[in-house]
Amino acid sequence: MIKEKISLGRTLFEKIGSEKVKQNLLQALPFLVGSVITGLIAVVYTRLFALAEHGTAYIYHHHAYLFFLITPCCFVLSWWVVKRFSPYARGSGIPQVMAAIELSSPRSSILVNRLLSIKVILVKILSSLVMVFGGGIIGREGPTIQIAGSVFWKINQWLPAWWPRISKKNMIMTGAAAGLAAAFNTPLGGIVFAVEELTKTHISYFKTALFTAIIIAGLTAQAFLGPYLYLGYPDVSHLSGFIFLPVVLAAILCGLTGSAISKLMLGLFRWKKTFKADYKHLAYLVVCALIVASLAVFVTEGMFGSGKELITRVLFTNEKYSPWYIAILRIAGPVLSFTSGAAGGVFAPSLAAGASVGSLLAGWFHLSATDTNLLVLSGMVGFLTGVTRTPFTSAILVLEMTDRHNVIFYLMLAGMAASLAALVIDKHSFYDHLRTQYFHDVTHAGNAAPAVEENQATAHELPPQGNFL
Repeated sequence: MIKEKISLGRTLFEKIGSEKVKQNLLQALPFLVGSVITGLIAVVYTRLFALAEHGTAYIYHHHAYLFFLITPCCFVLSWWVVKRFSPYARGSGIPQVMAAIELSSPRSSILVNRLLSIKVILVKILSSLVMVFGGGIIGREGPTIQIAGSVFWKINQWLPAWWPRISKKNMIMTGAAAGLAAAFNTPLGGIVFAVEELTKTHISYFKTALFTAIIIAGLTAQAFLGPYLYLGYPDVSHLSGFIFLPVVLAAILCGLTGSAISKLMLGLFRWKKTFKADYKHLAYLVVCALIVASLAVFVTEGMFGSGKELITRVLFTNEKYSPWYIAILRIAGPVLSFTSGAAGGVFAPSLAAGASVGSLLAGWFHLSATDTNLLVLSGMVGFLTGVTRTPFTSAILVLEMTDRHNVIFYLMLAGMAASLAALVIDKHSFYDHLRTQYFHDVTHAGNAAPAVEENQATAHELPPQGNFL
């Protein structure tokens, strides 16, 4: 009798264990598939973006005046593609993901489909590539986040009815974090971004899924692009004892400037909403494009593109000090490009703007090469924080881009100082304002305003008590 009970107990235990393992594997599979797809798309997108920038540089060095024709045409075409095929593919993509997370409940899937879809992916890539080829001051990192969110969202939708339930909210957040990690090759940055910017759900619900997705997406990208650093290894050794003072100054200035530029762009968006006819939008695009082309042709080629070349120049060459007009152009550039209504991010342009400010201040103070490098990195953290209000994400991103762990405290100091300074201009981040606008537009477009569950998933969506989620 005792042996029979032991045998029955063992059989029952094995059955339970087998079912639990099976459920965990089924829960893990969508994240694994989404991560691989995200990594592959990030690789292709990165290479296409680089080709577009190289094409811009080639034309500039051979027929620069063609940009008075190319830039307006690209601005208009990029805007038209978005307007015609997928209006919610415009801009960075991060606010759309944030709005989608708020809307992600069983009752609002149709609304989320407007923000995250295959069409959004295709339009996002095409519009941003056309924009950057025409000299637009945009980045690919924000778009990669919306692309990754769309990938994970569609995979969640395609799961059959018998599949174990997976939280839609957690799926989108995990996809967005994986997208950032793949775009910058910064896994810790992806994790901190999810916690600081995206999540309103306790991370314990999906921490394993989040870590796994970031690792797989990053490894997939590295398999094709190599284990690269986004920027490289700048020299930040033998720093001066007083350098923390210029770091704080640069951070405060960049935090104020990043927040002010964000507020200016929001004001331009509100003004553009008063345009009732397309010809007004076209006129605005042409004027912005001609300004960009004129500044690039007559002032500096550095006006074009995301600004990564500017960052690498000041960090890794003897040209440490940027002239005053470079900082002004890099700060004004995103305003002219991002407000066009085309697809394109502000992550990389914000980093370049911060780097130009840090380089300018270093020249004013006549700092050494290593002190200048730290001030450039601090400016990057400060400006990005001024726009996003995510000081820890900004600090970790710059840290992972350069692998300079010995200055982590300086970078965190810069992030905190910039975050506090930015509050003087606006209490909310650029993305928060845009998220609210996208949420309003989507819900009104659907003739419904569903209740938004901000703090937790619905009981239907709560992840099962498995090991993976």
